[in-house]
Amino acid sequence: MPDPEPYVPQGLTGNAPADLQSEVAHLAGVWKLKKLVDIDDGQTRDDLGRLSAQMMGIVARSAAVAEGREPASDDVVAQGETAAEKFLLRWRGGADPDHVKAIDTYWICTAEHGLNASTFTARVVASTGADCGAAMSAAVGALSGPLHGGAPARVLPMLDEVANTGDPDGYVRNILEQHGKIMGFGHRVYRAEDPRSRILKRVAQEVGSPRIEVAEALEEAALSALRDYKPDYVIATNVEFYSAVLLDAADVPPELTPAMFACSRVAGWSAHILEQKQTGRLFRPADRYVGPEPRSLSAV
Repeated sequence: MPDPEPYVPQGLTGNAPADLQSEVAHLAGVWKLKKLVDIDDGQTRDDLGRLSAQMMGIVARSAAVAEGREPASDDVVAQGETAAEKFLLRWRGGADPDHVKAIDTYWICTAEHGLNASTFTARVVASTGADCGAAMSAAVGALSGPLHGGAPARVLPMLDEVANTGDPDGYVRNILEQHGKIMGFGHRVYRAEDPRSRILKRVAQEVGSPRIEVAEALEEAALSALRDYKPDYVIATNVEFYSAVLLDAADVPPELTPAMFACSRVAGWSAHILEQKQTGRLFRPADRYVGPEPRSLSAV
């Protein structure tokens, strides 16, 4: 694969998820990427590699813009040894070792995870024969909702409320009584504790997260209440709960979390897009009509 050419996005808004989605789509035009149906597997790998190489940088630059600063120069970024360190150098011009460890752990734990919403979106778009930029951009868009990728941003307000009241049991009980959702618990695949959450929790402890104690108190209260609430259905801690705690320890603002999640999924999306191209089949889901029965013209 050729080295990715220098690319400096212009007109970033500071809204990292939106900037990432638009810039990845824009690159398809800048680089004149061809449609998947018109290129071979080797060219597909090259296109995906070129896009992937830019995505963390786009997010880091957007985060700097959001804070009213110029992103660091290439010379500064070149001092970093890992992706997480280079990311922080581009964003802040410096890289606290604890922050590097936190982000590196988060990205590893949230990498490829099967056919989730964003990955499925990437495959659907790839199945149409669109270019790699379109498929990647669509996948980023699927992360903009709070139910996939954005949930960590909604964990922190819960922790703040528990810290203010000092009553995690009462807080959880109130949510359940109102039929609300406790963010960071339950998973569509895991019917036990999400194994990634243990790693994230341990590293949050190691880097000295200021929220770890209240997070552990809320977790204990939530798990106890959920066992009573649904005794025949396991609802356990998922990856997003301690992701929020760990990213907060690295001073990552909540609104940046969907884009951070996208950075972790780039490799997995790329593999799925290539695999979908190789199938050569279009996704065409069927639906079931549930509307009114046939009516006469006079009735209409």
